[in-house]
Amino acid sequence: MPQRLSVLRRAAAGLAVLASAGALAACGQAADAQGSGASPVALRLGYFPNLTHAVPMVGLARGFYASKLGPGVTLTTQTFNAGPAAVEAIFGGALDAAYVGPNPAITAYVKSQGSLVRVVAGAASGGAALVVRPAAGINSPSDLRGKRLGTPQLGNTQDVALRSYLTANGIKTNTQGGGDVSITTTDNATILQLFKQGQLDGAWVPEPWVSRMVDEAGGRVFVDEATLWPDGQFPTTELIVTTAFLTAHPTVVRHLLEAHVAAADWIAANPSEAQRVVNDALLTLTQKKLAAGVVASAWKSLSFTVDPLAGALARQAASAAAAGLLTGNLDLHGIMDLTALNAVLSAAGRPTVSSGGLGPQ
Repeated sequence: MPQRLSVLRRAAAGLAVLASAGALAACGQAADAQGSGASPVALRLGYFPNLTHAVPMVGLARGFYASKLGPGVTLTTQTFNAGPAAVEAIFGGALDAAYVGPNPAITAYVKSQGSLVRVVAGAASGGAALVVRPAAGINSPSDLRGKRLGTPQLGNTQDVALRSYLTANGIKTNTQGGGDVSITTTDNATILQLFKQGQLDGAWVPEPWVSRMVDEAGGRVFVDEATLWPDGQFPTTELIVTTAFLTAHPTVVRHLLEAHVAAADWIAANPSEAQRVVNDALLTLTQKKLAAGVVASAWKSLSFTVDPLAGALARQAASAAAAGLLTGNLDLHGIMDLTALNAVLSAAGRPTVSSGGLGPQ
């Protein structure tokens, strides 16, 4: 009899443990699903004050993030000049998600051996170009030899695009600023000032800086990057999330993507109003509003799409490697996780997007 009682007690204890574990799991799922619980989930999001980042600016200004994430998520934001700086913040544990160019996303994935981030959506396509001073006498690629050019940051998407273009035309560069062309890497505002002063002969930049260099400094678009891609489609901005956050808070990520899709849809439905909202956001972030004509001109070259355009990533990775900006295993299989995005799109009766074999979809 004592032995039988002992067995029954152990069985009851085991059932109690299982019940407790189930309750804790249910609480955890509820906390993630509702974005609530004992303490709010902290979501730290990075983006840039560029027109190519209109989606996060509209999402913040129109309240899409606040409404979709709910009161159980504390959202904080931080702005950056270019992707490598945002990636450094992610490596340092200061961000959970960020809007960045494809090349910084690739760099984060490759340098962490596939462990740090996942691309969960696209945000923008197009809106980048090489602008030159007419007085510099640049009429063909060979005329770029000996010239002084600028990009926003070493290893950012426009920096890689410039170096790839130069390499394709037999013009050598190095990461120290030497070679056949001198490349200065500095923030976009400084690029504009140097261009105005004649200290740069040209620069490969994103919008609105392309239009500002043309409108304010008399520049001329020498290479529209869209002309270098099939159908003119190339990713300019992607949304990445750390794998740690994606694993710990999958429902919060889904709500983030609901806000992301809602912002992109609102931009598509309200282009004129979107330009005003984004310009107001730029005024807040940079203390300077753009001329309405600059915004309208830049808008024509941009497409705000949630499709990350997976097919372009391998080519962009190869370009970064050829420029000496990326080393290691360039196998990008696993860089994307579009399951949450496609769940959001499917729920809205929308076509899903492809990961191109670079991850689950």
